[in-house]
Order: sequence, then C-alpha cells, then structure tokens
Amino acid sequence: MRSPLLRPRWLGIHLGILLVAAVCVAGTAWQFVRAFEPDREVITNPVEDLAGAVPLDGLLDPGEYMHPETFANTAVTVTGRYSPEETLLVPRTEDGTRGHDVILPLVTADGAAVTVDRGWIPEGAAAPEVPGGEVTVTGWLLPPVSDGGFTPVATEDGTVERIATSLLVNEWDHPLYEGYVILPEGDPAAEGLTPVPPPEPPTGFTVNWRSLSYTFQWAMFGVSALVFWVLLMRRELADARASDDTKAPSETEGARSEEAAGPGDRPGDQPAAAGS
Repeated sequence: MRSPLLRPRWLGIHLGILLVAAVCVAGTAWQFVRAFEPDREVITNPVEDLAGAVPLDGLLDPGEYMHPETFANTAVTVTGRYSPEETLLVPRTEDGTRGHDVILPLVTADGAAVTVDRGWIPEGAAAPEVPGGEVTVTGWLLPPVSDGGFTPVATEDGTVERIATSLLVNEWDHPLYEGYVILPEGDPAAEGLTPVPPPEPPTGFTVNWRSLSYTFQWAMFGVSALVFWVLLMRRELADARASDDTKAPSETEGARSEEAAGPGDRPGDQPAAAGS
C-alpha cells in the first residue's frame, strides 16, 4: 500500500521543511563565522613590502572614506612638501615612557595633504627638522585612530588627542586624505625619532557574543523545525495505522458472515425450479 507520506500534500510539506533546514544551516554558518571575525576596526591586513609601494592618489581621493579592511598596511608613496609650521604632537606612551608622536601634513602639488607620522619622541624632547623642498615619502597607510567610544579629553596647544582626519581638518587648512602614513626606519624625516612600527595582524580572536547568540538561535529554529516535521510524520503514520485497524475487523466480519450463510441465503444461490 502506498505510504501516506508520499501524498501530494506531504510532498509539499517535505519540500518546505527542506527549504527551512537549508536556510537555518546557512544562517547558522554565517553567524558563526561572524562571531569569530576580527572587528572592523582591527587591522588584519599583512604589512606590504615597501618595494611594491603604489601612489596614494591611485588608491584614494582626498576626503574619500578609507576602508580599513582594504587599505590598512598598504605600502604607498606620496610626493609633496612638508609643512613644518603645522606640526602637531599626539600623546602616546611608549614602553611605559610618556611622549608624543610627531605628525605634520605633507602637501601635494594639487594642494591636498596626507598626514605623516614621523615617529615618537619622549616628553620634553624636541623633534629634528624635516627635509625641505619636494620629497617623495614611502611608508605604510593606516586608518584614522578611533576614539574607542570614550569622551575626548582636553589637549594643550600644539597637540591633538589622536590621529584622526575628523580632528585634523580643524587644525590644518588642506583637503586631507583619510588615514595617515607612518615612515620606515631610515627615512630622513624619521631620523632622531623612534619609528612607529606597522601593527601586526592579531593572532587571536575576539568573540562577537551577539553573533554567537544568533548562531544558537538559527540552530535551535532549524532543530525545532525538524522535530516538528518528525512529530507530524509520526502522527500521520499513527492515524493511517488506526484507520487500517478499523477497516480490517469490518472486512473480516463480512467474510465470516458470508461463510456462515447457507447456500439458499446467498443471492444467486436459489434452488432451481422443478422441471415442468
């Protein structure tokens, strides 16, 4: 006998459950991957070789948003003139010693500028002069420094809280490229300063608990759909068996009644009339 689970109505239910299961598996996998992805503000790009540096204006336009996951640690080259009178200091502690990063704009021929981090000096030390005239700088492009969600602190004249284009546009009268360039050791503008090393990609991971909770929600929804499917099938099979059990006694009783009836009691079994 044909299974009741192969009827057209059930074929539609099977197809629907399979679609739900596929969506739940995809959602679970997607959220699980997101749960262990580095945060978008964390630089994960490997440091590029300076020998393969590309012109900055070929990557970004002044004022264009810089995607950290795309451009961080990119080796770039920029040609322009330093503007030493616009030098600013950024407070930073290096190996437990208070000091400052020395930054200034490198103004290109079209009037736009890129922020250059020359390096770090201890507190109270004076930064050497930068080379005059037109220079070509090769270094690594980094994204603006985030405030980390904290309230900005007051800074002294000649200093800025962090290296962020949103702050520097108020200090310098130039169209600015997003992000900033750090110089390698040996660059003339970095002499006498401690070079800022490009950040290393993170070796661990940070759990995104929201995405992880979504992972469990997708998985539980998928499991619930499968359990509901199994329960529906079991109930359908149980109803089919109960229906078969109800029909079977009726058919058996009918067969027994026919056997118990005499020959004359069955239709068509009447004795033939006596011959005339």
